[in-house]
Amino acid sequence: MKSREVLCTLFKSCSNTQSISQLHSQILKSGLIFDSFVATKLTSFYGEYTSLECARQLFDETPYQTVHQWNAIIRNYSRAKQFMETLYLFHDMISTAMEKPDNFTVPITLKSSVALGELNFGKCIHGFTNKTYKMDIDMFVGSALIEFYSKFGQMDNALKVLEEFPQPDIVLWTSIITGYQHKNNPKEALEFFIRMVTMKCVDPNTVTLVSVVSACAQLSAVKAGKSVHGFVIRRSLDGHLSLFNSLLNLYAKGGAVKCAANLFGKMREKDVISWSTIIACYAQNGDPIKAMDLFSEMVDKRVKPNVVTVVTALQACAIACNLEEGKKIHEFAIRNGFELDISVSTALIDMYVKCSSAGKAVEIFKKMPNKDVVSFASLINGLTLNGMAYEAVELFCNMLSREIQPDAVCIVKILTACSELGIIRQALCFHGYIISSGFDYNIFIAASLIELYSKCGCLENSTKIFDCASDKDVVIWSSMIKGYGIHGRGIEALKMFQQMVSNSDISPNSVTFLSVLSACSHTGLIKEGIDMFSMMVNEYKLKPDLEHFGIMVDLLGRVGELDKAVEIINEMPTQAGSHIWGALLGACRIYHNIPMGEVAADNLFCLDPNHAGYYILLSNIYAVEGKWESVRKLRNLVKVRGLHKMFGESVVEVNSKVHTFLASNRDDPNSEKIYEILEKLEVQMRRRVIS
Repeated sequence: MKSREVLCTLFKSCSNTQSISQLHSQILKSGLIFDSFVATKLTSFYGEYTSLECARQLFDETPYQTVHQWNAIIRNYSRAKQFMETLYLFHDMISTAMEKPDNFTVPITLKSSVALGELNFGKCIHGFTNKTYKMDIDMFVGSALIEFYSKFGQMDNALKVLEEFPQPDIVLWTSIITGYQHKNNPKEALEFFIRMVTMKCVDPNTVTLVSVVSACAQLSAVKAGKSVHGFVIRRSLDGHLSLFNSLLNLYAKGGAVKCAANLFGKMREKDVISWSTIIACYAQNGDPIKAMDLFSEMVDKRVKPNVVTVVTALQACAIACNLEEGKKIHEFAIRNGFELDISVSTALIDMYVKCSSAGKAVEIFKKMPNKDVVSFASLINGLTLNGMAYEAVELFCNMLSREIQPDAVCIVKILTACSELGIIRQALCFHGYIISSGFDYNIFIAASLIELYSKCGCLENSTKIFDCASDKDVVIWSSMIKGYGIHGRGIEALKMFQQMVSNSDISPNSVTFLSVLSACSHTGLIKEGIDMFSMMVNEYKLKPDLEHFGIMVDLLGRVGELDKAVEIINEMPTQAGSHIWGALLGACRIYHNIPMGEVAADNLFCLDPNHAGYYILLSNIYAVEGKWESVRKLRNLVKVRGLHKMFGESVVEVNSKVHTFLASNRDDPNSEKIYEILEKLEVQMRRRVIS
């Protein structure tokens, strides 16, 4: 007996192959190899510290294998992810062994069934154990069965298991709540939680509350999450980091930035998940600068960021268009071996293209050892944003040649690139590809096709797609309204809007109103546009963004309501961009308002000091009023700074080739023929006017 106790103590000091082999030798000498406990312990240690082969050899050489030894060897194979062998061992156990499975054997085997996707095998285990060994009342087995069925999405079967227990414990309740939450049924998860607490009077544990908070996050139910937070405080569960990380995630996804910040500040313990979550909270809720500051603070405090943290920090840089900070994080990623991770590389591509460094993004893309559809879509989108739509189309073709199949997001990105080119034949080719690939029923792709055909000058095809869409959502309606606006058909755009709000259950969103306002702006429907803006704010309670304000400034400027336009600019929640001040400056030129024009120009010179057009526009205002000295100063300033006016260009497609034209430009090889035809056309038009 004393020898057995000594050997059991020696197990605690074993941590490598040599020590286990030495202990095995002592066990053989002492004759305790037939002791069930010692043999089981030795089997487990061989599997953990040496090899499965050694553990299996010991198991096979044991003359009488107890259920504990079976569990040990089955667990060893399961830990090594040799799931098929795990199921073979279970089969051998129930068919040939004297010992029968117990409540520890079944959960291990069910997990292996999940890993192999063997739903039917797991069901056989369930039926067999219930009929043969009457384990259906064991809560440990019940919990494993609920988890098994939940992983396969069979929540009805999981619920049947729960209902077999007259008084389920917290583990069973937690299993069913977690099952519903993991399968994106957060409402059912919360309903079972309420039922558990109110009707069954079962107190939740930390694991239960993590699933409940996660369900609240899926529903963006911040108020419900706050109630759970209050419960946590009352029960003094503030020592559980995983629970507080879940609460942080809830507040971040629900936009409750102050709540997240307060919680983060009070947390005594923080890990990389805590830091990543609070950084994402600020990045995704309009404060990327704070997110970048927190990332720097995290590094300074020697908390090592992981891939998720780096991706989130890069997203913040992309939102803020902060190239310098993005480069620093890129260097950090290189030093820590993150750069070639596919998610980090994709985030770097997105950051560089949004910071107008498309060349650097292409360089990173070429270095990626593995490319997926997400990385291709990110670069396609970035090239389009940087005026490189041709390159975006070439990249899409390259992706197809690599046999990487596009998803719906990628298709939307390439259609956006195609719409920038405005080539109708290309649009028809892409449309054909979408139909043959089975994407034509996707509403977002349908909306993109409507916009594509509108920009290619084929409104007829846009209306056909709109009419054929069986499930018209707000995206489809908004795209069609925008299409009419692009073609200068503002009245039809307004009629389409009225049709949407009157004859369907669809409510307009901010994008819909942006489409309507743009249509009004393009076609000079000033009063209608102002009325639409009022409807958006007062009737639908939608918050305007910079684009809405920009169109309103343009509309008010066109009718000479310059004071009201300035009021709108002053009442904006964020600083007005150059397009808004530019619209006001243009209106000031029309209505000869020098003081207000100077205010607009001063703001433009700060926002975009290298844009020659703003200087020239202000000089034109001065010229109309005869202020030639001011005109001279501005023109000289343009020359001294070496600024050049950006000329508008026209694009036409002839025989699948795109030709670009600038005013007075004769660089085109066919320019002589073009101007010759223009002269002939001018002569013919003059003759018709005279006649």
